[in-house]
Amino acid sequence: MVLAYGQAGALAATGIVTLFGGILAFLMTQSYLRNRRSSHLFWSIGLWVFALSDFLEFVFALNVYSTLLMAIYLFIIVLLTQLLSLGSIQLVSSKPIRYGYTIFAGVIAIVVLISVLVGPISNLVMDYVVLGQPTLFIIISSSLGTFPAAAVLIWVAALGYKRTRSPKMLSIIAGVLVIGFAGTLYIATFPSFLYIAELFGVFLLFYGFYSPSYGKNAKATSSSRSKRQ
Repeated sequence: MVLAYGQAGALAATGIVTLFGGILAFLMTQSYLRNRRSSHLFWSIGLWVFALSDFLEFVFALNVYSTLLMAIYLFIIVLLTQLLSLGSIQLVSSKPIRYGYTIFAGVIAIVVLISVLVGPISNLVMDYVVLGQPTLFIIISSSLGTFPAAAVLIWVAALGYKRTRSPKMLSIIAGVLVIGFAGTLYIATFPSFLYIAELFGVFLLFYGFYSPSYGKNAKATSSSRSKRQ
């Protein structure tokens, strides 16, 4: 466990996750540049944000800390899930659903940003990992962003699997669940398993997202938007 290995273990774990997260983000960006699908654009940005969040964990493991860095970290770990869900919602043909969720995600992102700005944010880094609990306002606002986003990801992937029986849809569902519940490992004081879950989860998500046929397979309600993705 990271707690047992101390700083060296934390640096190794966060460094590996950051490296692979960056590689996966780069490959997804390449996919977007080839097909210009809006869904792939959101997914690629989401994976870059994931890599950034892991890089900040690496910085914290270096024993470098500031309130600003922690505020950025708390904000982008919510933004990550929202961006991935915004990519998936692009595959839904219903404009009211797409626009409604996009507006909702934007409003919640602003609320989360306000919550981390007003703070106060104490030093949440213990034993070189983020173990402390933020304020109740941050926890509530973050939950309003992450839970609906995870639900959207699972919903679109589940409908896609129902239509195609593609294992990639199941991979997305599993990836969301792994990353979504990884935070509970902090509370259970198993930070090393958090890093493993992050890496495993992003690979599952990438396996589901990184496919030229995903936009066609995952469309839940109609194929009328295929040229726009």
